[in-house]
Amino acid sequence: MSLEQIKSLRERTGAGIVEVKKALEEAGGDDNKAIDILRKKSKDKAIKKSDRVAREGTIASYVHSNNRVGAIVKLLCETDFVARNDDFKALAQDIAMHITASNPQYIKPEDVSAEVVEKEKEIWTAQLKQEGKPEEMIGKILEGKEKKFREEISLLTQPFVKNPDQTVGELITENIGKIGENIQVGEFSRLEL
Repeated sequence: MSLEQIKSLRERTGAGIVEVKKALEEAGGDDNKAIDILRKKSKDKAIKKSDRVAREGTIASYVHSNNRVGAIVKLLCETDFVARNDDFKALAQDIAMHITASNPQYIKPEDVSAEVVEKEKEIWTAQLKQEGKPEEMIGKILEGKEKKFREEISLLTQPFVKNPDQTVGELITENIGKIGENIQVGEFSRLEL
């Protein structure tokens, strides 16, 4: 493990030098394993901080280069110190850009209303019956379709546009570990001509 490897991994993850060094030691010098270790530690930190109240924050906006679509997001944190932090502001900007590109309808999958899901279930049921699926399989298929539908239209479970290997929720969790405070999406709005 070299100083260059530590520096490179620190730049890629935003984790502290000591954390990066420990993760590399634990991973036997493998960068990808070390990144996984750092992500898990960020997730553990985020869980511990999730009960803390996020009343401060920032509002960020993004307008696409065609000036025909844009979004505004309220990103919350615990302190005004973090709200002024460049990393926090960049995260808010990235989330606004993601909203512009991916058009989520809700923040979390559990926010999707039962009425919306029921309308979709009616359509799916008709399609499945038309395809000749057995009645006993339809219930299971509907469960999977509902889960996928909720995730596809919810901000936190969508693949992040800049890195589809990670969801927006995982991006926020990673930043909670990096910044050290609870971070939540308060609300968002998307406009399109």
